[in-house]
Amino acid sequence: MEKSKNAIGRRKEAVARVYLNKGTGEIKVNDKEYKNYFTLIYLQNQVELPLKTIEALDQYDINVNVQGGGPKGQAEAIKLGIARALCEVNIEFRPALKKQGLLRRDPRVVERKKFGKAKARRSFQFSKR
Repeated sequence: MEKSKNAIGRRKEAVARVYLNKGTGEIKVNDKEYKNYFTLIYLQNQVELPLKTIEALDQYDINVNVQGGGPKGQAEAIKLGIARALCEVNIEFRPALKKQGLLRRDPRVVERKKFGKAKARRSFQFSKR
């Protein structure tokens, strides 16, 4: 049996560990079918996007452990992890994935709260009297 390829995807606070094997197209997220884990269609599409890009939706079984963040961050972390794992499987997938922007980690994270402020940038309400 071929050794499984694995990769890590991150987005905001979410971290996804992706394990990719040859198979029938089954995608499991935290031991659940991904369509049950992500109930919103656009998040399901995010997870499928790297496989759709290289037209390999039914060629790989994917097992994902994801934690932290919210559903959107988790879906995007999984997307990056799957794209990276596919590049490990076959280097010829790289140009197509790169063109779609699937190999780029989104660097945006929540800005920290500063002292003397209500939130990161919001000040306390000003009162003239």
